[in-house]
Amino acid sequence: MRGEIVHFTGDPAIEGDRACVHHADGILLIEDGHVVEASDASTLLPQLPQDVLVIDRRGKVIVPGFVDTHVHYSQVDVIASYGEQLLDWLERFTFPVERGFEDPARASETASFFLDELLKNGTTTAAVYATVHPASVDAFFDAAMSRNLRMATGKVLMDRNCPEYLRDTAQSGYDESAALIRKWHGRGRLSYAVTPRFAPTSTERQLELAGRLLDEHPGVLLQSHVAENHGEIAWVAELYPWARSYLDVYHRFGMVRESAVFAHCIHLDDEDRRLMAGAGAAMSFCATSNLFLGSGLFDLRAANDLRIKVGIGTDVGGGTSLSLLRTLAESYKVTHLRGHVMSPKAAFYLATLGGARALSLDGKIGNFEIGKEADFIVLDPQATALQARRNATAANVDERLFALMMLGDDRSVAETYVMGALAWAR
Repeated sequence: MRGEIVHFTGDPAIEGDRACVHHADGILLIEDGHVVEASDASTLLPQLPQDVLVIDRRGKVIVPGFVDTHVHYSQVDVIASYGEQLLDWLERFTFPVERGFEDPARASETASFFLDELLKNGTTTAAVYATVHPASVDAFFDAAMSRNLRMATGKVLMDRNCPEYLRDTAQSGYDESAALIRKWHGRGRLSYAVTPRFAPTSTERQLELAGRLLDEHPGVLLQSHVAENHGEIAWVAELYPWARSYLDVYHRFGMVRESAVFAHCIHLDDEDRRLMAGAGAAMSFCATSNLFLGSGLFDLRAANDLRIKVGIGTDVGGGTSLSLLRTLAESYKVTHLRGHVMSPKAAFYLATLGGARALSLDGKIGNFEIGKEADFIVLDPQATALQARRNATAANVDERLFALMMLGDDRSVAETYVMGALAWAR
């Protein structure tokens, strides 16, 4: 692939420009679905054998595939549903739509639509919520495997404070999750994620067994929500009066660890953040849903100060777009309201290598280091008339990236490649 290449070896917010690798006219060399080299065209082109296929995308920007660290495939049909804050939104919209995923055909059709939308938006890896139904996990993994995608999901654990039609038990949740782990984890490019919805919908016994699943199955992920909304936090304090904080509930059951990613993390205190930093747990910054539901403003600077792993989450259906570009635009605004600025390089890091690190997948994806899986996207800075006009005056790569994230959407994704193979083209 020939074009302008941008990828990261670290977080530019912490390490500065040296964390960004930029080739204004570059070659990304791929063989058998893996990266062989990424370098300047002037250096690499003369060395290539005559039979190497060169796909010329000069004028476009080639970046690693986007990583969405928190999204609900089952909620794609309630995106842009009007009104309410988190707890009311769950009751009015989320729970009713998730009931339909007991039907394997409904789950399969939705999973296929959802994954095709991700590819259209340049997202090649995601940590995804299914529903309480094991069939919803089977349907999602089937659809992901058929597309050769690196994806993670898991059956939602929820044994109280939810409609009876979505309720499991502590034991059935454990048994069904263990069976799904045996069936799917490590197959192809798939990872299982133990998935308690959030502390209020699980009993202490269920959370205990969720921690046990992590201990019994090294390499699986943990995904859940924490400290999203003031009403939710007050509810957790009532349900778990012995806990120091919302995050402490998960900590007591062994879930704050290296393989864990917690969505939102808005209303944490310094002790919570130090706990996450020390344990190696990750945060998912979900700007569009936090703004849409009026939950609050994520503090990226506080996370960076402690070197906490952070990725970007669209959090559809509370989130309002499956586009990581649209989500980065809102993330930039959130950081501004917090009193600091997220640079375009730092933003694209969060959407690529930062997300891979958050999901403990940075040994496989996230940048163009030799041997990595070749998931990447081709971005078009001239996808619309307005973008083309702005790009004509962009003086450097920072300005091109910033314009892409502030003005871009799915139209800016010209092509999406999975393991070196074209998976979607505009």
